[in-house]
Amino acid sequence: MDLSSRNTFGMKVHCRLFVEITEESDLPELDFDSLPQPVFVMGGGSNLLFTGDFPGTVLHVAIDSFPAADGSRKLRLGAGVVFDDFCAWASAEDLWGPENLSLIPGEVGASAVQNIGAYGVEAKDIIETVHAWDRQERRFVDIPAADCGYGYRTSRFKTEWKGRFIITAVTFRLSRTPRPKLDYGGVRKALEARLAAFGTEISDDSLTPRAIRGTIIGIRRQKLPDPDEIGSAGSFFKNPVISKEHFEKIVATARQDNGPGYEVPHYEVGDEIKVPAAWMIEQCGFKGERLGGAQVYPQQPLVLVNATGRAVPEDVLALRDRIIRKIERKYGITLHCEVETV
Repeated sequence: MDLSSRNTFGMKVHCRLFVEITEESDLPELDFDSLPQPVFVMGGGSNLLFTGDFPGTVLHVAIDSFPAADGSRKLRLGAGVVFDDFCAWASAEDLWGPENLSLIPGEVGASAVQNIGAYGVEAKDIIETVHAWDRQERRFVDIPAADCGYGYRTSRFKTEWKGRFIITAVTFRLSRTPRPKLDYGGVRKALEARLAAFGTEISDDSLTPRAIRGTIIGIRRQKLPDPDEIGSAGSFFKNPVISKEHFEKIVATARQDNGPGYEVPHYEVGDEIKVPAAWMIEQCGFKGERLGGAQVYPQQPLVLVNATGRAVPEDVLALRDRIIRKIERKYGITLHCEVETV
């Protein structure tokens, strides 16, 4: 089957067999051993790069159950629900939790695997339980979020549990109590500007999930490509977390390049420092660079795009490797990919 429309990078690749699950009851009836191997479980195809034709089975869990609004602060959603539809619903209901994650492409099931995050919020902050089919024990299980091993863009579903569990639904825990997260990535400044345009300012009345969602959407649309127009998989690299000693070396290098008063963007993470990968990529001169049909997106260097619509996996991989090598030489940091290669 042609997977071109099933991956947001727009790679023109095929799989031997494509299987779509629309009901939980389909999974116990599925004979995995009879399927072309290996079996790869895919969500919305928004955080992966196919490196060529896939020789086995691509399984998509398209369970899109979305209960009617009943005032509940807990919501069980099917794995195939579009994640941003959930964000829009929660904001419209004045429920706090996912507003900072607005407009992240992909589906609910994948959000629990990847622990998606943006602007100071991660999926783990609002996930209560992950519901899945256990291929090993052949039964449905409910896994508390605390057992999922969530970390920065990772979980046990990506490591020791990879291939074992097929997520069918996720229960999210929301709140009526205001819990705004504004002090990351310029959110507060953008929100102030948005409210000023309507003749108001940040207050208890104006600070709503809808206001923050609208602000986040505005920021993302300015910085990130629309996958319906330009193929990409979103943020390609993780932001590295390094020691304070290593960070001081980077500061010294940056001031040699940019002047003695130059300030390196960073965030404190406990006793360590998170440095934006986009900053390093731009400092190394890659902003807007093309290789074949692949390009470093000019508005956000953290994103690699299928600029021509005709990029092949080799273009993206070669550009990725060139960036990683240059940053290793310049800063002594090895960038790791957020995007999964298949």
